[in-house]
Amino acid sequence: MDHPAVRGELVTEMFEYDGGRQVTVYVPPDPPEAVVFAGDGQLISQWGGYLEAADVPPTMIVGAYRTDDEDEMARIREYSPSFDEERFAAHESFFVDDVRGWVRSRFSVALPAERTAVYGVSASAELALAMGLRHPDVYGAVFSASPGGGYRPPAELPSPFPRTYLVAGTHEPWFLENATRWADALRAADADVVLTERPGDHGDPFWEAEFPLMVAWAFGR
Repeated sequence: MDHPAVRGELVTEMFEYDGGRQVTVYVPPDPPEAVVFAGDGQLISQWGGYLEAADVPPTMIVGAYRTDDEDEMARIREYSPSFDEERFAAHESFFVDDVRGWVRSRFSVALPAERTAVYGVSASAELALAMGLRHPDVYGAVFSASPGGGYRPPAELPSPFPRTYLVAGTHEPWFLENATRWADALRAADADVVLTERPGDHGDPFWEAEFPLMVAWAFGR
């Protein structure tokens, strides 16, 4: 499916991390009132047209690309703290410090946590949950679409936890189970959480359709 036409701008930068890792930023046509930092950035940075077509505030998307290693576990080790603490911590520093610092200097955008979200799909949905848990002062909202099961809620969740929007499809029961597990744990910790179950399967069209709804929920209109 072709992405809708975009009036905003796409800006790509190469970082030194991991021998060279790209970040692509969607800059909305009007001054951004919110920003979404995302893993799997080569996908999600291209979704600005869906936001332009929706009734949501101008929202910047900062998409940090995943590893180009063909081994799926290489991606999971960066995105989930459950497998390789050192690898996860290196990517965490890149994602939270390097990328945000560049966005501040390059675009003069430094929005407060209540206007900042972290987003991911599948394995990067685990990254979004981990970043929300570990950096609630940075990300005021977590968007987690079809999260994988490698990263599970810890016994104790910090309070307050960022507002969290989880979604999974009726045709991806394993991922729906993972999303439900997180929703139950967050509700038990008195977090502000939405769990949406929709007809759909694991893939871009399902996630693209939900993305503007997540942004509207977090940042209003």
